[in-house]
Amino acid sequence: MQNLVEGLPAPDFSGINQEGNSISLSALKGKKLILYFYPKDNTPGCTAESCNLNDNYDYWLSKGYEVIGVSPDSEASHLKFAQKFGLKFNLIADTNKEILQSYGVWGEKMNYGKTYMGVIRTTFVINEEGIIEKIFKKVDTKEHTSQIVKELLIK
Repeated sequence: MQNLVEGLPAPDFSGINQEGNSISLSALKGKKLILYFYPKDNTPGCTAESCNLNDNYDYWLSKGYEVIGVSPDSEASHLKFAQKFGLKFNLIADTNKEILQSYGVWGEKMNYGKTYMGVIRTTFVINEEGIIEKIFKKVDTKEHTSQIVKELLIK
């Protein structure tokens, strides 16, 4: 697992989305990407973050961005989550945690004094050449689109 920083190439990945289709970073070359990693489908923070990005999905498309969510949930879980909230973008099922580990977002967490391994909520903004433009480690789940726009000065 490498420590990714802005300006480095994003690790290539390949995964299966909620519809059973293969999605890879290399296939998205030439497109800008908002790649967000979240802990679990149908939990309050993850739902708020996903719905905020979904509510602004047309805006992201108009600015040339694709949005992809990644969590260790299964394809079936992602499909139910996407259908329940009308999510229009791909959710990748990373049940073996390969993508999570390659992006350095699978790690030790603490909750109520207990340590455990889990997804560290993080968003990567990747440019058309596959370079990491911005990393968000403190995600505002309810206003994530505004947070990204403000940081990137997108008009």
